[in-house]
Amino acid sequence: MKRGIFILLFFVIFAFAGCSDKRAQELYDTAQFEELQNNKPNAAKLYREILEKYPDTATAEKAKERLDAMK
Repeated sequence: MKRGIFILLFFVIFAFAGCSDKRAQELYDTAQFEELQNNKPNAAKLYREILEKYPDTATAEKAKERLDAMK
């Protein structure tokens, strides 16, 4: 029984981890679009949101690089 609960918990955590990276990537794509539209303040806001909400994702690293480049 405990093993089954552990396995279920593992899959739930794994599923949510994948969702957070997907959402981070969606925000990053939107920020990239905002940059292309010369709406840099909104792009920067989206990059900061990624860093705040999804700090441990690969997308957060890209967002930080874009923020640094925009300064």
